[in-house]
Amino acid sequence: MAEALEEISPEQTEKIIQFQDMTGIDDLDRCQQILQQHEWNIETAVQDTFNEQEGVPSVYSQPPPEPRTPPVNIQPSDQRVFTVASRRPQGIFQWTYFFMAFPFRFVYTTFTDILTFIWGLFRQDPRRNVVDPVGDVTRFLQTYNDLYGQDHPVFYQGSYSQALNDAKSELRFLLVYLHGDNHQDTPDFCRNTLGNNDVIDFINSSMLFWSCNTNSPEGYRVSRALRENTYPFLALIVLRQNKMTVVARIEGPIGPVELTQRLERLMSENETSLVAARADREERSFNQTLRAQQDEAYLESLKADQEKARKRQEEQEEVRQIEQQKEEEELERLRLIQEKEDRKEVLKTEIPAEPNSTDPDTVKIVLKLPHGARVERRFLKSQSLKDLYHFAFCHEDCPDDFHIVTNFPRRTLPCEPKDGEPEPPTFAEAGLGKNEMLFVQDNEA
Repeated sequence: MAEALEEISPEQTEKIIQFQDMTGIDDLDRCQQILQQHEWNIETAVQDTFNEQEGVPSVYSQPPPEPRTPPVNIQPSDQRVFTVASRRPQGIFQWTYFFMAFPFRFVYTTFTDILTFIWGLFRQDPRRNVVDPVGDVTRFLQTYNDLYGQDHPVFYQGSYSQALNDAKSELRFLLVYLHGDNHQDTPDFCRNTLGNNDVIDFINSSMLFWSCNTNSPEGYRVSRALRENTYPFLALIVLRQNKMTVVARIEGPIGPVELTQRLERLMSENETSLVAARADREERSFNQTLRAQQDEAYLESLKADQEKARKRQEEQEEVRQIEQQKEEEELERLRLIQEKEDRKEVLKTEIPAEPNSTDPDTVKIVLKLPHGARVERRFLKSQSLKDLYHFAFCHEDCPDDFHIVTNFPRRTLPCEPKDGEPEPPTFAEAGLGKNEMLFVQDNEA
């Protein structure tokens, strides 16, 4: 259980436990899977689970919703309607059979219509409930092949709405055939007209062909929409003025030669609408492509401008940083100068006073600075050399970083005081005489 509920929230865990209590399913993984399938809607998941237990199909096993049927102009003002009368009996034998069978056919059809009407008063026609339109078409095609064989145009294996949408998107003609099982002319039409090789080749190369049985819900729905008068029924549909339009209706047992001729003529009369639609689509496609290219060019230009602005900003930022760095360096330089001046003022107070010239322990030092200036000062032999260093450091012409050397023999005096090191030696310890000439040398020179 810990592993099953590891990656879900506490709220979802609570729903799993509630679902388990309500349905009695012991497997928690199964409960989680069902809830995930129902997007964690516990009410829908519980109801669907009970439906499955009672044998009712799950809502998740139902076919996908039927695509929206595009609007169809059923009766345009210039619609062509062709009605083909049933072939009359030929010869004495056929006329005799016709008159003998007529009363039986009349009584049968009348009785059947009355029963259908009465039955409809007490029970809704099941054909009104379209549940599986694609299944209705598939079942009709299978039955058609069983009865009339495989020689027929290629049937569109989809719903009427799908056929309309495909014909519209592909800019093709759509021929709709409504199959009436009980009509006397249906078998002959299926075998001799739809089974004709010329008809098959013509329809397959020129248009989409959709058909369904009017006794099925999908066929009945299309029958009510197209409102046919008799069978066999054919309707030619094409896109006109951006709307699918029934440009022709052919009703009755039309022969293969006449059907091919009429379809060729109808297609020729309505080809201009498809040409206009194709031109309109090409223009829209060209405009979209042109707009896309313009947008792309604009974006490239905008990108280039943004890149220039970015580089200009970087350059300005670089200049600003350089100026800021110079300013900081100048401030640091001034701070160091001020710090050095402050230190000189402090050191001046720490240097012992100059002894009297008559003092026998006096040492007279002459300092020669790097720029040639000379400075004289007396110190006591007992004083540390750091006093000499501080005296030189406090002079305005002395460099900040320097060392002091003797004349002869030449040596550097250890006079600079450093933290962590012993105090510099005294003048006596350094071996300096009564009068000395010393040199201040710049370490950075």
